[in-house]
Amino acid sequence: MQEKVESLVSSLQQCGYIADRDLATALSLMDSLSRPLLIEGEAGVGKTAIAAALACARNTELIRIQCYEGIDADSVLYEWNYTQQLLHIKLHEKSESVLQESDLYSDRFLLERPLLKAIKQPVSPVLLIDEVDRADEGFEAFLLEILSEFTVTIPEIGTIQATSIPHVILTSNGSRELSDALRRRCLFHYANYPTFDKELAILKAHHPNIDQILLRQVTRFVQEIRQWDVTKRPGVAETLDWAQALCDFDVSALKDQPETVRATLSCLLKTSEDLKYINDKDITATVTEIVTGDT
Repeated sequence: MQEKVESLVSSLQQCGYIADRDLATALSLMDSLSRPLLIEGEAGVGKTAIAAALACARNTELIRIQCYEGIDADSVLYEWNYTQQLLHIKLHEKSESVLQESDLYSDRFLLERPLLKAIKQPVSPVLLIDEVDRADEGFEAFLLEILSEFTVTIPEIGTIQATSIPHVILTSNGSRELSDALRRRCLFHYANYPTFDKELAILKAHHPNIDQILLRQVTRFVQEIRQWDVTKRPGVAETLDWAQALCDFDVSALKDQPETVRATLSCLLKTSEDLKYINDKDITATVTEIVTGDT
């Protein structure tokens, strides 16, 4: 198992995702135990990116279900293409052939939604059920049934057995408490904001051509902002965006262009309250303090 974990860390890194051993272990156990993995953590810590990187590392398809309030089984399983069915009926009216019910309810007119598509793949895909905490408990119960059996019953056709069992990752931002039944069904990993070293490694992997001193300063600045009294702390994606924005403005060191730093903070902060909060600060003094030792 240790070799499998190390191999997965390397494969994920090749796909642009810097994973620690805890995460790689959870992903490896997900495979060996054939259990879904629930990843919980604040928005912006890279939960969704884990699924994309795993699909890349496994060289398989990523299929995503984006949860929302009011989502139901029909939204993720299947529906019939009624327009094509009506057209088929019209065409048969002009012929002498007898139209059978089985002619209308066949794979030809079946529109596969993500969950049905996932279990019909010849090679196990990564199935991402994103922000499951935004759905209601009824949808949770439906997921438990599907994830236990991996079969779908279509009344007009019958029961469809899974061709392959997908690698299932569920994410949650913790906006509501998930049911005990769902938690018991899944393995669990908590994704926190990355450490300085890990976030710097992520920046280097995504922006290899940006000056290393600037990347260190960007990382330290973002790490500091997360400790401030802001309502929405910047995530890793915001860090990547800000580093690119500074590069586009030919910034080589934060202390050299404090006004550009201030002007580009909209990459990091996404509410008017947070922008006002940081604009009230002395950016020059803050930058000087943060980048000490990195120039």
